[in-house]
Amino acid sequence: MSSHRKTGRRPKSKGRAKLRGRTGASGGVRKQGATGRARGNKSAGEWFEKLVALQTQLRAPGGCPWDREQTHESLRKYLVEETYEVLDAMEAGDARDFASELGDLLLQVVFHSVIAEEAGRFTVADVIESIHSKMVRRHPHVFGNVKAATSAEVLKNWEQLKAEERAAEGKLERGKDESILAGVSRSLPAALEGYELTRRAAKIGFDWDNVGGIFDKIEEEKREILSAIGARKNNPRARIEEEAGDLLFAAVNVARFLEVNPEIALKKANRKFGKRISWMEGAARSEGKRLADLPRARMEELWDESKKAPGSKRNL
Repeated sequence: MSSHRKTGRRPKSKGRAKLRGRTGASGGVRKQGATGRARGNKSAGEWFEKLVALQTQLRAPGGCPWDREQTHESLRKYLVEETYEVLDAMEAGDARDFASELGDLLLQVVFHSVIAEEAGRFTVADVIESIHSKMVRRHPHVFGNVKAATSAEVLKNWEQLKAEERAAEGKLERGKDESILAGVSRSLPAALEGYELTRRAAKIGFDWDNVGGIFDKIEEEKREILSAIGARKNNPRARIEEEAGDLLFAAVNVARFLEVNPEIALKKANRKFGKRISWMEGAARSEGKRLADLPRARMEELWDESKKAPGSKRNL
């Protein structure tokens, strides 16, 4: 399971994804059943140990030059990329590809752990022990005497336990209450960060009464951005950027209020747009032309046609 194929240094073609799905932790080809499960008697723990040993070898003297050059910082973008590829595979519904992409994400955890161990910071065993202990601690309704009959009660207990943990770790300033926004990572994608911030605020009742109120807010933001554009000479670009951000933030709230994850919804909208453009390009080629060479009016006609194409509601 070479890290070269796992860190996104080359585009992943469908053929390559299928090949990658047949590769075991030892780097050799493994046999798979209909659902992609490895045959043989090796346990998950044994395969995990082989993966850690493999990545350690790649980082060791005489190992892979590229792997040896990597740092926590250089690997950041791959961690994000692999997460989204897991989501893509999950949505596609191919079990083998889903398992393969989860493996890619797991490799990132192992890679960072190996680098940390080299620096004497922590080991992969520390990572596993930490999450195991946390899961036991945050499920007192399963492993303790706390009662939680519904998912809502579980989540309420979870947030309270997280706050207690941060207080015990000294992450709160003395005399100050826990912020409702504590724990929302600033490194999250912008739409997801906005979703988490407003979700936390909504938990204490700071929210709209209905979705109509958010649409009113969108209208307000639209007027403000149009005003900023109209007075462009007197407004620095930063002002227009700020107003555009406010409009996007309001749109995130619509999704959150309707219990839709805005990051996933936007990803789907992006893919839908891409597929419609691809359909338009194909239609233009059938006319012996390039889409870029068509007049705008014809582009609009093709766009409308793409929405009526078979499967357009879900696939385009």
